[in-house]
Amino acid sequence: MKIVIFGNMGYVGPGVVERLRSTYPTATLIGYDLGFFASCLTDVDYLPERKLDHQYFGDIRDFPDEVIQGADAVINLAAISNDPMGTKFEDVTLDVNHKSGINLAKRAKALGVKSFVFASSCSMYGAASDVAKTEDSQLNPLTAYARSKVFTERDLKPLADKNFKITCLRFATACGMSSRLRLDLVLNDFVACALSSKVITILSDGTPWRPLINVKDMAVAIDWAIGRPAAIGDFLAVNTGTDEWNYQVKDLAEAVAKVIPGVKVSINTDAPPDKRSYRVNFGLYKKLAPDHQPKYDLITTIKELKEGLESMKFKDADFRDSRLMRLTVLTSLQESNQLSDDLKWN
Repeated sequence: MKIVIFGNMGYVGPGVVERLRSTYPTATLIGYDLGFFASCLTDVDYLPERKLDHQYFGDIRDFPDEVIQGADAVINLAAISNDPMGTKFEDVTLDVNHKSGINLAKRAKALGVKSFVFASSCSMYGAASDVAKTEDSQLNPLTAYARSKVFTERDLKPLADKNFKITCLRFATACGMSSRLRLDLVLNDFVACALSSKVITILSDGTPWRPLINVKDMAVAIDWAIGRPAAIGDFLAVNTGTDEWNYQVKDLAEAVAKVIPGVKVSINTDAPPDKRSYRVNFGLYKKLAPDHQPKYDLITTIKELKEGLESMKFKDADFRDSRLMRLTVLTSLQESNQLSDDLKWN
């Protein structure tokens, strides 16, 4: 068994490597990553990549066939991975996330790969009513990041056949502790605010809905997708999370305040509505993957983040300008002339 993970050195990748090494102890596991965030390690005693057989450093926009030659499965986590980065680097986002993702799938198919797993996103539902969205609901992507996911799913579907199984996991918003922690995610941000300043400031009116999933449960879903039954279909796009994790933003802040004493929650009741609001129905994933359902709940995840940040001696009230924010890392690399305008190493 050979499995190749593109984009393995980000927030999600370390957990995926850990999970797959446990599930497939004798498999050949390969990582392929540009390394933008390779040094952004948090609260670890060893490199997560030590559990890989090989780590390649390279760009998904230009990789040699030898990386995926002989692979049974390819996992695509590589992406310009949030809305602020997508806004600043819109053309690069569409190039990396969509165009290069489709090229990867085509080359994987041509080289005989059997299973292709794409990390998609529930953000493609965008502005929505309070009715929970199913896989058949209308898509309304509001950002470059969300559009890139829609375009990729659209262009992956025709590539699937009985010999090339494609699974698009429409993940809820990620959260939780990682060996490469990000704080530019809603729950992670709230816990960081609670620990550093004892104040959680919600810039919206707090009513937008967000489905969440612990990053470790994302790894479980990817594990399932690799070997899912072929009878499910050649192509599958499935909301990935759990119905119990649909929360309004204000509820997330209040949950953090209950776990971390002395925290004040400030809501801007005069703020204009945040259009990025969506509830999601995860019933299909529960039906298809009953043995791979999310195990982490909201309170457990908050406690995990609290303990992880405390073990890092985290107290930075200005963390939004720190290396725990992905856009800050990229901007710093550009300012030091390490990265070009199109996010290639100089």
